[in-house]
Amino acid sequence: MPTLHVVLPGDIDDPAEPSGGNGYDRRICAGLAAVGWAVREHAVPGSWPRPGDADRAALAAVLAGLPDDAPVLLDGLVASTVPELLTAQSARLRLVVLVHLPLEDEAEERALAAARAVVATSDWTGRRLCQRYALPAGRVHVAAPGVEPAPPATGSPAGTALLCVATVAPHKGHDVLVEALATLTDRRWTLTCVGPLTRDPGFVDRLRGRVDAYGLGGRVRLVGPLTGDGLAAAYDAADLLVLATRGETYGMVVTEALARGIPVLASEVGGMPDALGWAPDGTRPGVLVPPDDPAALGGALRRWLDEPALREGLRRAAHDRRGTLPGWPVTTIRIDQVLKEAMAA
Repeated sequence: MPTLHVVLPGDIDDPAEPSGGNGYDRRICAGLAAVGWAVREHAVPGSWPRPGDADRAALAAVLAGLPDDAPVLLDGLVASTVPELLTAQSARLRLVVLVHLPLEDEAEERALAAARAVVATSDWTGRRLCQRYALPAGRVHVAAPGVEPAPPATGSPAGTALLCVATVAPHKGHDVLVEALATLTDRRWTLTCVGPLTRDPGFVDRLRGRVDAYGLGGRVRLVGPLTGDGLAAAYDAADLLVLATRGETYGMVVTEALARGIPVLASEVGGMPDALGWAPDGTRPGVLVPPDDPAALGGALRRWLDEPALREGLRRAAHDRRGTLPGWPVTTIRIDQVLKEAMAA
């Protein structure tokens, strides 16, 4: 196979800023190499998706230096912001854009129009792109994230160990979660929040202020980003994954929890229902509530804590859902097919 050039955000391997998008990209690069592509990565530094002039110039130099007819897979965080660069190279290079989070603006529309194919990382994202932009039929493909098999979590019988895995920033709704937990001070529970604390320091400070004001300082822990064994240990100790996110294209942490048999309580937004899915018997392995609704979230948490039969049913559904989760090779095969079609077009 020819060399595949993959254009990635410069922070792809920054341990202080782990993200689902970066994790997906890293898995796909490894997977495509395993199926025969000679993968050459180009991690472009910059403040993506808000690049400065120097960022644009560096990316332009990378693209200009690629050989004619080269297949190029670009992360949408980079590609969707520079339509003029993609348009300039569209006749010479075989461009495929990988969209994790639609920006939904005119620049992205022009960028995707310049690509030979677009890969969306969830059914919801694929539908959104087709609804938002006048893209030719068949240009948008879906390659949902896979999940790595994992042993069942140990957890606790009472279900009191709550876990949130998400960047601590407004769009992830930690403030909504704290408001909900403030109504449950008469119940036993702890919350561990895993995720970067540097994206919006002002929000983190305000969140800590709310935690202290509600007297939750000994029960809510913001531990920062975890990877590897540290993240695995956090999952193993958890009884329930809780996500109060205000928007989500998929939610890879949902399937990571389900792979361990951990039920999920989350906002019903974007691709979250698709990620949560169904057990083979048609039951949900978790509960979905409206976004930005502390009362609904608090009520669902109270039921989880108070009703052993509910916990048992959700745990059983989550355990059964484990066997239906696709692995990363499925995702790789789908993208491999899209790339080969772009080469043949």
